[in-house]
Amino acid sequence: MWCKFAALLAAGLTLAAQTPPPSAGLTISEAVAAALRNYPSIQVSQEQMNAAAAGIRLAQTAYLPRVDTLAQFNRATRNTYYGLLLPQTVIPGVDGVASNNLGSVWDSGVGVLVSWQPFDFGLRSANVAAAAAARQYARATLERTRYDVAVAAADAFLTVLAAERTEQAAQATVSSWEILERSTHSLVAAQLRPGADEARVTAELAVARTMLAQARQAVGVARATLAQFVGNDTAHRKLASDKLTSTLPAAPPSAPLDPAANPLSIEQNAAVAQQRSQLKSLQKTYYPQFLVQGLASARGTGMETDGERLGGANGLAPTVQNYGIGLTVTFPVMDKFAIEDQEAQQQARIRAAQAQSRLIATQLESRFNAALATLEGARAVAANTPTEVSSAETALKQATARYQSQLAPIDDVAQAERLMVQARIDDALARLSVWRAQLEIDTVRGDIQPFLAQASQ
Repeated sequence: MWCKFAALLAAGLTLAAQTPPPSAGLTISEAVAAALRNYPSIQVSQEQMNAAAAGIRLAQTAYLPRVDTLAQFNRATRNTYYGLLLPQTVIPGVDGVASNNLGSVWDSGVGVLVSWQPFDFGLRSANVAAAAAARQYARATLERTRYDVAVAAADAFLTVLAAERTEQAAQATVSSWEILERSTHSLVAAQLRPGADEARVTAELAVARTMLAQARQAVGVARATLAQFVGNDTAHRKLASDKLTSTLPAAPPSAPLDPAANPLSIEQNAAVAQQRSQLKSLQKTYYPQFLVQGLASARGTGMETDGERLGGANGLAPTVQNYGIGLTVTFPVMDKFAIEDQEAQQQARIRAAQAQSRLIATQLESRFNAALATLEGARAVAANTPTEVSSAETALKQATARYQSQLAPIDDVAQAERLMVQARIDDALARLSVWRAQLEIDTVRGDIQPFLAQASQ
């Protein structure tokens, strides 16, 4: 009986120690590529960049002449009067004769006005530069979004692997306790062990099954998180875990961190440049505006200068032509105070954006130092867990042998089994912790391709 128990228990321990066989599953690089193709926020940023590019073309249209055309036909009275009306949009100005009657005539008019600004003291070029800065900021936002999605997908991939390794350890624990429960039941039935031993093993088995249920729940949640990046079909594929769970990444380079290389810093610097471009554009607004204008028009009316109405269709076709060319100069004198306040407001935005850039650099430095410390600690743990597993295996074998020889209670076996389970979990997660710390280091550096290259080899 005890020989059979020992053989079954050894089989359970072997199951817990086994690494899943190699398989052509979903690699972490494939998961990141799928996320970059599918995640909606990337498409949002892409369309924002397209809108910013259209803004440049819109700003460049200011260099083109403005051409306005008009054609109008109406039938109305032509009574005029002397006096003043302040500018308004309700009462029309009338070309007619001094009279007051309700007789109406046809009137018509066509015309074209061409306006062109020969020089603008740099206003249009400043507006184009501001639009270009907006496009550069949108492009930086797109790249930062793509980077965030790639990092999040890689992290979700590692989370799924960690959850699955925990589930495997929990499953192995349940198998071991089931073996022990059957053996203990036989011993109790033969009155070789007290019934309390069987009750203890049954309780431990129930705890192990609860842990397994929780581990499976964690796997489901982790895969759901991965699915939001790579899609449901891709997220439910088997993951290629051999490289990440059996080896450690190479030591990271010792080069100092360059915060400016991180996409977050690049985006913020682009935001500062955009704010500065908007300030330059604003500073160009308090200048005179010069417009060269050319006019050609024709009018027609059904009324003579002495007040007689011609009747019929007279006035429906223009009969009198005019043309003209000139230079118009406008200057918003009282806008100076508003523009000064707008400039002060814009300068405050620039200072805030610059402060945000410094804050991002400080945060990246802190994250980098923390990631280095985490990596160092994770490597130390990964170096120690094989000893932890080996010692736990020895302790379990000894506790089992003592229990078989009736030299130790079932509690010693239970404690040794729990120690063994924890050692297996620690060993399985230790290497993944090193990979996760390496991912954080490369994330802060601004390029996770070295991490993906190592993880997918």
